[in-house]
Amino acid sequence: MLLRRMLTMLGVVLVVVLLLASYKAFSIREQIKQFSAPQPPISVSAAIAEQRQWQERLPAIGTLKASQGVDLTVEVTGTVRDVLFRSGEHVAAHQPLIQMDGAVEQASLESAEAELNLARVEFERGRSLISRQMISKSDFDRLASQLQQNSGRVAQLKALLGKKRILAPFAGTIGIRQIDVGDYLASGTTIATLQDLSTLYVDFFLPEQAVPKLQVGQRVQLGVAAFPGEAFMGELAAINPKVDENTRNVQVRATLPNPGEKLLPGMFANLTVLLPNSAARVVVPETAVTFSLYGNSIYVVEAEKNDDGSAKHDDQGQPRLVAKRVFVETGERRDGEVVVLKGLTAGQQVVTTGQLKLDNGAHVSIVAEPAARTTSQASGR
Repeated sequence: MLLRRMLTMLGVVLVVVLLLASYKAFSIREQIKQFSAPQPPISVSAAIAEQRQWQERLPAIGTLKASQGVDLTVEVTGTVRDVLFRSGEHVAAHQPLIQMDGAVEQASLESAEAELNLARVEFERGRSLISRQMISKSDFDRLASQLQQNSGRVAQLKALLGKKRILAPFAGTIGIRQIDVGDYLASGTTIATLQDLSTLYVDFFLPEQAVPKLQVGQRVQLGVAAFPGEAFMGELAAINPKVDENTRNVQVRATLPNPGEKLLPGMFANLTVLLPNSAARVVVPETAVTFSLYGNSIYVVEAEKNDDGSAKHDDQGQPRLVAKRVFVETGERRDGEVVVLKGLTAGQQVVTTGQLKLDNGAHVSIVAEPAARTTSQASGR
């Protein structure tokens, strides 16, 4: 009885062991099938490297300034009698802006003119007398000196009285007034700002390596945050003849017309100098390039080859595509595109999205590019 029970237990254990071994063998066989089976291709988006005429540009930033701009101030002290302009209006050159009280100076001028008339009469009388030798030469010289002093005194008072009336030094738009009638103004007090907005200029800096490429008269394209997507055109007006010793940059000035006075001094400007020379360059989407400290690279899509050089095909008869990583030398980047100087030729197909899933030699399949990126690129151009 005991022997039978032991044999039964051994039989059960043997069956269990056989079942576990069979399951393990089946599992190992399935895993081997999975690893030995060809991996499905990785879905990526791709674009064709194009060769096109590429105009070189020099980017920079700057601040707009008026061609003529000044903060109007008074030279002499006094009380404001009349304000002859309205804030924000356009004024002509030499148009009166402020009239200060000049009653004291006017009275002094009238007194000085009376003394000048007397001195002139005495001088004429002395001239007739000295011709007849009725007065000495020193007395006549004293009369001439007195006439000269009185003339200078009258001219001084006229100039002082003229400074009581502030005129616009040039035509332009005057800003918000800072004074009112009755204000006592000390010398140097600001009245308002006057800006000639018909023409603006912008000063900016470029590296010294760009100096040989610069020339007065070159076109400049400018954009401001106030008018996004709108480009304003100007031209280089001056190049500083000295490079800054601290930054190794050269200062450049560009001028641009301002029809309608849309642009205002003080606006921040993004600008590019359009160089006249253009060359045929290989251009790819910027997303196709992987930028790193060790070098920039691109995945190029090619058909996989057999040993005899013929293309391999998949089950559907389509060529099997592989991604090969190539290192490239890139140039200027602009509007979502980048110039490839070395390592790529026109007509090659490059991966634009999905590089993170790839390794050198990985099988790939080309899918349509995401609509979001296509739309953003179109709007960026």
